[in-house]
Amino acid sequence: MSAADRHARIAGRFGAVVGGVTDWTAPAPVEGWTAAEVVGHLVEWLPALLAADDITLAVDRTGDPAEDWTRHATAVQALLASPRAAEPFTHQHLGTLPLGDAVDRFYTTDVLFHTWDLATASGQESGLDEAECAELLAGMQPMDEMLRQSGQYGPKVAVPDDAPAVDRLMGFLGRDPGR
Repeated sequence: MSAADRHARIAGRFGAVVGGVTDWTAPAPVEGWTAAEVVGHLVEWLPALLAADDITLAVDRTGDPAEDWTRHATAVQALLASPRAAEPFTHQHLGTLPLGDAVDRFYTTDVLFHTWDLATASGQESGLDEAECAELLAGMQPMDEMLRQSGQYGPKVAVPDDAPAVDRLMGFLGRDPGR
């Protein structure tokens, strides 16, 4: 699946969850965040990452999380559908790889993770794919120590080995799927 296709699918699912949020002040499973801050995080961090290689993803924010998400996701999708997606992207911590691959690996996967956060905050089903979550978990487990040292993930939450892959992935990321 191309980076553009994967983003369209995952961002579309996140957008569906955004559309179901009725309380943007609801606490999210990420310590200290609200539902609105989950969206704000996704809208803010990718432009900063891209700016490291002089790529501008400028989207005016409105203050409405749903509108901000729609504008941002549309801009990311346009970038991934453009010829620029095949060009090299260089970042001091990531090395050099095609821009589309960098966005897919780091950003789109983060959107998937935060879909669960926003769904949980708003009392919705995340709709995450079990097989995709199992694959992500299998790929991340060998990097456990490095991921924890990055400060991007909290301490693992114990989840039974026979729990659904979504729950095991969220526990690995430091979320409590039993919450």
